[in-house]
Amino acid sequence: MLFLVLGMILSVSLAVAVLFVVAVPARRQGRDLLTPKGDDMVSMVREKTGEVMETAREKTGEALDAAREKVSEVTRTNED
Repeated sequence: MLFLVLGMILSVSLAVAVLFVVAVPARRQGRDLLTPKGDDMVSMVREKTGEVMETAREKTGEALDAAREKVSEVTRTNED
């Protein structure tokens, strides 16, 4: 198990080192990291994520409203 954890830490550290060796200097020189197609894809994912989160909030709100109604019905019945 120890070797597995050490291997994972080594892999992540190598990935971070490659990122700093390649991406950071390129970004400092003003080069874009993504192609125009990749940039469009990232913006599309952000839009879709926003839409999904909005829908989830609406459904969660509806579920909470229904739960409140049921709880209030039960408490009214118990008070009588």
